[in-house]
Amino acid sequence: MSEIQQKGHPKGLWALSATEMWERFNFYGMRAILSLFIADALLKGDTEASIIYGGFLGLCYLTPMLGGYVSDKFLGNRNCIILGGTAMGVGQLLLFLSATLYNTNLPLATNVMWVALLVIIFGNGFFKPNISSMVGSLYPESQRNKLDSAFTIFYFAINVGATLGQFICPFFGDKEYDGIRDLSAFKWGFLAAAIAMFIGTIIFLILKNKYVVTPEGVAIGGKPKASDIPDGESDQAKFSTTSIIISAVLAVALTYGLHLVMGGPGVSPIKSWLYPFIFAAGIALGYLIISDKTITKVERDRIWVLYIVCFFVMFFWGAFEQAGSSLTFIADKQTDTRLFGWTVPASMVQNFNGIFVMAFAFPFSWLWIWMNKKGIEPISPVKQAWGLLLIALGYWIIASQVKDLGTAGKVGIIWLIILYLLHTWGELCLSPIGLSLVAKLAPKRFASLLMGVWFLGNAGGYALTGVLGALLPPTTDKYQTAKANNVELAQILEGQKDPTGNDLFYLAKSKVAASIDYEKGLKNGLDFEKIFYKKSKADKDSLLTQTQYDLIQKEKIIKVAYPEFLGFQLKTIYNFFMMFVVLCGIAGLVLYAMSPLLKKMMHGVR
Repeated sequence: MSEIQQKGHPKGLWALSATEMWERFNFYGMRAILSLFIADALLKGDTEASIIYGGFLGLCYLTPMLGGYVSDKFLGNRNCIILGGTAMGVGQLLLFLSATLYNTNLPLATNVMWVALLVIIFGNGFFKPNISSMVGSLYPESQRNKLDSAFTIFYFAINVGATLGQFICPFFGDKEYDGIRDLSAFKWGFLAAAIAMFIGTIIFLILKNKYVVTPEGVAIGGKPKASDIPDGESDQAKFSTTSIIISAVLAVALTYGLHLVMGGPGVSPIKSWLYPFIFAAGIALGYLIISDKTITKVERDRIWVLYIVCFFVMFFWGAFEQAGSSLTFIADKQTDTRLFGWTVPASMVQNFNGIFVMAFAFPFSWLWIWMNKKGIEPISPVKQAWGLLLIALGYWIIASQVKDLGTAGKVGIIWLIILYLLHTWGELCLSPIGLSLVAKLAPKRFASLLMGVWFLGNAGGYALTGVLGALLPPTTDKYQTAKANNVELAQILEGQKDPTGNDLFYLAKSKVAASIDYEKGLKNGLDFEKIFYKKSKADKDSLLTQTQYDLIQKEKIIKVAYPEFLGFQLKTIYNFFMMFVVLCGIAGLVLYAMSPLLKKMMHGVR
C-alpha cells in the first residue's frame, strides 16, 4: 500500500505527548522530593541518599532493555505502556505509605520504600522505551526528516509534565515551618505523583485506538508480527547459544571486577554491587544485540554509532541529574533562595529546568527545521557534543561564583537559575535528538530494544550521578551545626585535631563528612539505625556508650575525611563543580572530534 502523505504532525503525536506529560509529572514530581525524604525522614543522610538516588535512576533506565525486548518479542508497545503506567502508579502509592509510616515504624517504612522503588523501576522499564518508539512509528519513511522536530515537541510535553510535577509535588510535600522541614508532608507529594500517573494511563487507554494509528488508519504498537517488518529486513533477531552464554559470563565477570574497584570497607552495597551491575549489564546486553546473526554491515555500523553516543551521554546525565541530589542539597543548604521576595523551596529550584524547556523547546525545533532547509543542519552527534559543552559551561559559570564562598557563604539563586538555563539548552541539543537518532538508526525488529539501549546511556549516567553526587563536600550548614555542637569540623577534616568520642558521636549521628561502615558496625554490635532513631528524650538506646566510642575509634567504623575523586580532594563546592566542567568538557570535545567518523558509519542518516 502506498504511503498516505500527511501535513504537519499526526494527531497520535499529541495523544502520546499527553500520556508522557502525566507520566513525567509523576516521575519528576517524585524525584524532586525523593532525596530529601530518604535523607531526612528515613534518616539516611545526604551521602547515602545520593547513592540510593543514583542507583534508583540507574535501574529505571536499565530496565527499558527488558521492557523493549518483551515489547518487540511478545506484548507490543501498547500493552507494555499500560502495564508500566499501572505499576508506576502503584509504586507511588507505596511511597505514600512509606511516608505515612516513617515516624511510627522506621524499619517498616524503609522496607516499603525499597519495594516502592523496585515497583517504579519495573514500571518505568516497560513504559519508557515503548512510548518513545511509538512516536517514531507514527512517521513513514518518507517523513523521517520530521523526527527531530517531532521528538522536540514530544520533549516539550515531557517537560510540561516535569515542570508541573516539580511544582505541585514539592508544594504539597516539601513544607517548612520556622525553618524546620515538616517531614509528615512528604506523603502528599507522593500521592499527587500517583494520581498523575493513573491519569496518564487512563488517557492512553482512551485515545490509543482513535489517534495512535498510521496514516492509513492501522493501529500502531500492537503485538508484533512479521508483516510489520520492512522489506529487506529480517523479521526477528537470532542470538546463538554461545552469544547468550558469553553475555551472561561477561555480565557476571564485569560486575565482580567493577565491585573490586568500586567497593571496599564502608562503601554502601548499592555503590559497591548495584552500580557495577548496572554498568556490566549494559555492556553485556549491548554485546548480545551486536552478536545477532541477522544484522547486516550497515545495521551493525549504525548500532555501533548508538553505542558510542551512549557512552558519551553517560557523562551528560551524570552531571545533569545532580539536579535531584547534590544540587538540591546545595540549594537547601548553601544557596540564598530568595527570589522577588519569595523564598523558593529547595526542592523546587530544579523546576527552572522544566520552565526553560517549555520556553525553548519549540524554538529549538524550528531551529533544526530551518537549518535543515538551509542545508547547514549538523548531524546528531555534533548536536550532542554541543549539549555536553553547554553543561560544562553551566558548571564553570557557577563554579566561578562559589570559588571564594568559604564554609559560611551562600550563593545567590540567580546563579543556579543560569546553570539550569545552560543545562536546558544542552539537554535540548542532546536528549530529544538522541531519541530521534534511535528512531532513525534502529532496525524495525530492534525498535524498542534499541530505544532501551539508548536508555542504557542514561542508566550508566544516573549510576554516575550517584557516585559523583556522593562526593559533595560539607556545605555551610554542616560547619554551622558542628560548631553549635562544639565540634571543630574544619580542623578534623584537615587532620589537625584527633576526633574525641563526642566528636565521633556527633559526626556519626549527623552523618556529616563521615563515612560509616555499617557492616563492620553490626559485626561489632552497633546497630546505627537503633542508635540514630531517637523516639523520645528518655530513649537510652539512642545514645553511644563510652565502650561504643572506643570501639568506633579502634575499629575505624567511622572515617572522617574530605571526599576524593581520582586522587584529588574535593574540599569545597568549587572543586565539586569543576569536576563536572572537566568531565563534560573533555567528553564533548572528544565526541565532536569523532563526528566525521560517526557520520560515515551512519550511512546517510543525519
